[in-house]
Amino acid sequence: MKIGTMLPVGDADWPSGPPTWRDMTEIARTVEAEGLDSIWVADHLFYEDPEGQRFGVHEAWTLLTGLAAVTERVELGPLVLCASFRDPGVTAKMAATLDMVSNGRLILGLGAGWHDPEYEAFGLPTDHRVGRFEEALEIIIPLLRGERVTYAGKWHRTNDAVLLPAPTRRIPILIAAKGPRMLELTGRWADAWNTAWYGLPSDRLHASLASIGAAVEAAGRPAESVVLTVGIDVIDLDQPGSGDANPRALSGSVADLADAIRTYEGLGVGHLMVGLDPITTRSVQRLAEAVALAGIRRG
Repeated sequence: MKIGTMLPVGDADWPSGPPTWRDMTEIARTVEAEGLDSIWVADHLFYEDPEGQRFGVHEAWTLLTGLAAVTERVELGPLVLCASFRDPGVTAKMAATLDMVSNGRLILGLGAGWHDPEYEAFGLPTDHRVGRFEEALEIIIPLLRGERVTYAGKWHRTNDAVLLPAPTRRIPILIAAKGPRMLELTGRWADAWNTAWYGLPSDRLHASLASIGAAVEAAGRPAESVVLTVGIDVIDLDQPGSGDANPRALSGSVADLADAIRTYEGLGVGHLMVGLDPITTRSVQRLAEAVALAGIRRG
């Protein structure tokens, strides 16, 4: 099993406003130095809470490009890239280029989007998000697989599009999905599936694992063809936190976290994405200690 961490990208992730590039670089390099497997960034234009307060967020793809240049080994990706924010053909072109820049370390996480305030503020359509996402996949994935794509959908079109230079490898596609239509698309297209955010495994997680298993089977694919990935939240009570922690988050000792990691491995999860609270170098080191203590089979 692989273990990765979310990086701080916005106001809500950092105690003194938006994290600086130096802050993010320090965390990313610590993840790599501690032997963890991946780094992930959220993709939002901003976040608005139920009271209407807005929290700033740095742009995800620009960050990933910079992170590719300051790391050497860890995989990296968006968790997940909002397909509505970028033209699908351009998204495919960006992915092929970033995979080249990172020397083959990109995992292309994709999702349909959900946060209406950012859509409305930037003039993006909120209707038919899953339908638009389905059409985007019909363009993005064949292009990344080296095909020439002519496609005429309701919302997206291409005419003999092709990526030149072509991607140098098969870039893994991860889809975050929970509803029936999104699960069907995952079963049909994805190399990996994500569900989040949990503490210990719950009834909701077990139901989601059963649902993705059924979707992959319905698509006529072997169960092992889609890697199961899960986002979990972890709090270190010995450090000042964000004050807005997931109430389900894991908050025990390093040994407790190691036990949880073993539990997720036993469920067949292939990649854990860990949201740390607080996001500090000490939190990353603590996670690495738990991974070593868990003694799981890595990679």
